[in-house]
Amino acid sequence: MKQPLRRILLILMTLMLSIIPQTVIAQTESLPPDLAMADDSLQEKLREVSRTLRCAVCQSETIWESNATLAIQMRDIVMERLIAGESPDEIRAYFVSRYGDYIVFKPRFRGLNLLLWGGPFILLSIGGFMLFRNLRKWTRPSPKADIGADDEDLRPIDEKQRKRIEEELRSLR
Repeated sequence: MKQPLRRILLILMTLMLSIIPQTVIAQTESLPPDLAMADDSLQEKLREVSRTLRCAVCQSETIWESNATLAIQMRDIVMERLIAGESPDEIRAYFVSRYGDYIVFKPRFRGLNLLLWGGPFILLSIGGFMLFRNLRKWTRPSPKADIGADDEDLRPIDEKQRKRIEEELRSLR
């Protein structure tokens, strides 16, 4: 009874192991067939530009990594513009004009983006300064402790004052 079960499992494992490499190869082959015939420098430029543009559908992937229909169309536009002789910067500018700064996978350091990049560091510095200032206030001796600390207040009580205190304490019982 155990032998047929083992054979079935062995056959299933063999089938799975033979299918996995084919699916991995199919997924890693990113270039469409018509682009596979393009020369190497053109493919390298396409790869470089496509890795700097964000897929508007996936949003966490570049158009090079994404298999969404829009990403494929955007790659085709990049290829057409590269064949037309446009530079990678001109192609990025084209996509920024259509989709805004968000389409660039690594945002530029200007305008509001500077505040977004530098804001956390500025707030952290302000918070550190305020913490330092408050800790100094808490650990500094209070100037009120010195008020009224004359020699007259520090001398021991005499016999008359001691008797009066004892009488007051007895009256409380």
